[in-house]
Amino acid sequence: MARIAIDAMGGDYAPRAIVEGALWAAQEYNVGLELVGRKDELEAEINRIKSIGYILSDCGTKGHQRKIHIDVDKIDYTVTHASEVIGMGEAVGQSIRRKKDSSIVASVKAVADGRCEAVVSAGSTGAAMAASLFGLGRIHGVTRPAIAVTLPTMKKPVVLIDGGANSESTPEMLVQFAQMGVAYAKHVVGIENPTVGILSIGEEEGKGNALVKDTYPLLKQLNEEGKINFAGNIEGKELFINKADVVVADGFAGNVALKVTEGTASMLLKMISSEFKSDFVGCLIGLMAKPFLRRILKRINWEGFGGMLLLGVKGISVIAHGRSSSYAMKNAVRAAVEGINNDINAEIGKNINE
Repeated sequence: MARIAIDAMGGDYAPRAIVEGALWAAQEYNVGLELVGRKDELEAEINRIKSIGYILSDCGTKGHQRKIHIDVDKIDYTVTHASEVIGMGEAVGQSIRRKKDSSIVASVKAVADGRCEAVVSAGSTGAAMAASLFGLGRIHGVTRPAIAVTLPTMKKPVVLIDGGANSESTPEMLVQFAQMGVAYAKHVVGIENPTVGILSIGEEEGKGNALVKDTYPLLKQLNEEGKINFAGNIEGKELFINKADVVVADGFAGNVALKVTEGTASMLLKMISSEFKSDFVGCLIGLMAKPFLRRILKRINWEGFGGMLLLGVKGISVIAHGRSSSYAMKNAVRAAVEGINNDINAEIGKNINE
């Protein structure tokens, strides 16, 4: 049985949503948990769930909530006390060094000490990355870890890497991001022979900034050697039409693309909802379309993907969204389990060192 360390104090709705989602995942995926945080608060949440026997979740549909029955007594879990919490706005380097007893540092230590195989946190992304990098170290051959983001499309998911771990990158780093992304897309997402593209401002070989132009020939050479399936440059508008299965970028451009995508999706959903409520006819059509819209929402909802893997560190580190609900946290744990079961770190090591 895999065992997952949970930063139970990280996230906007911690510890309630984090504990609920973690216990839900443990029951559904048959994994053990080490819940890390302020012991009295965590035990209060566990006892609350134990007393009523269920949690409430809309399961990503943003609609009617349903009861998810949780038998706490059948779940293998421990609670580890950590007295401190690193806030979203705190300086990462100083916080990691100063708050040795923070929930994220203690969660990573559970993996470093061998008690757990993965860590999941919905807290400060910077703190989770720094704690994972310094606490776990890098896979042999990896220059810098990168965040792999799985995005929904009309056909199959696309992997965007780097999603924000490295705001400044070199061409050699982007090549490694591609190699790590290919391993993730193939062995976790399930895409056979993934194609790789570079996020750029034009599809022609000469388009893009210096980083893109210098990375292009490196990936092209790997393509000629049969080591990677290179599709060339990918414009932002082509991100969701499966022109490439893995899209590489520096962390700055990748994170901007990710946040623009999130904002656009949120705006469209709000506009559609507003129009359906604008008059009687709109309400009637909205009522008829509700089941279809819920299915679409479930397909594109980020909560269904749960979390992003920080690829390149020893051990599995999953960074969940700060606004994670219990459903999102359940799926973040699922992402960790998939990384463990598919031995993603071994596959990354092969791609990098070959």
